[in-house]
Amino acid sequence: MNDGNPSETAMLAAAARAAHLIVDEAPPIFADTLAYTLLGDRAEEFVSYHRLHGTHPVLSGARAAAATRSRYTEDLLADGVTQYVILGAGLDTFAYRSGGGVRVFEVDHPATQQWKRKLLADSGTTVPDTVTYVPVDLEHESPADGLAENGFDRTRPALVSWLGVVMYLTPEAVGETLTVVGGFAPGTELVLDYMLPAGLRDAAGDEYVALVAPVAAERGEPWLSYFSPPEMATLLGEHGFDVVEQLSQLDAVPPVLWERTDGLRPARLSMLARAAVRG
Repeated sequence: MNDGNPSETAMLAAAARAAHLIVDEAPPIFADTLAYTLLGDRAEEFVSYHRLHGTHPVLSGARAAAATRSRYTEDLLADGVTQYVILGAGLDTFAYRSGGGVRVFEVDHPATQQWKRKLLADSGTTVPDTVTYVPVDLEHESPADGLAENGFDRTRPALVSWLGVVMYLTPEAVGETLTVVGGFAPGTELVLDYMLPAGLRDAAGDEYVALVAPVAAERGEPWLSYFSPPEMATLLGEHGFDVVEQLSQLDAVPPVLWERTDGLRPARLSMLARAAVRG
């Protein structure tokens, strides 16, 4: 957040999801059919960069990361989940594409939520009654109280996604949120993504970090946390989780989706961790 304004990172992530359906060839890794709409009058501004420079490592890397983490997470929602908590929801559109059936709790900074709700209204997008907005600044506040006040049932398992957020938080803030989620009902699953440190990334991952991290810092959203897979496994274990799996972009989606004729390729840049609250 910059001076109370909505996060540009949220717009860039939505643009990557929208552009994936426009720039990259079939089959799509993930089909976010509302992302372009939610970008409002800035949609073409953001997507045009992908149209004109789609093979640039930052733009193609952003599309690959956004598509794989979203596909992996939403695939888990097919397993009978009834409560879905999205930490740092940004312009996530699941609730408006899914047709209901899952109670969705969108947790995010108040300014971002206010901005998103205006975009939804301006675009004529229906907000189903299964959506609950929980305004929380995750760097400074715990989501526990907000969720409890807004109908989240901590006695029933849930799926919690935390995508595109961890790298912007201090390790201490990451741990505080893990403590909260670790107190949810046994069987609750958490999916998060995190940036790999230098030495564990491949050349494409190193190039992405070198180009993007300084710009993010200049815009007031520096990357503050990097973890190795063993470090993340230890951190999750310390907060009451059993690790189910940790996956790279390459392994997070069905292999056939990487049999592509376009320039979209997985990078060793970030990892997805899936973990379950211990019984």
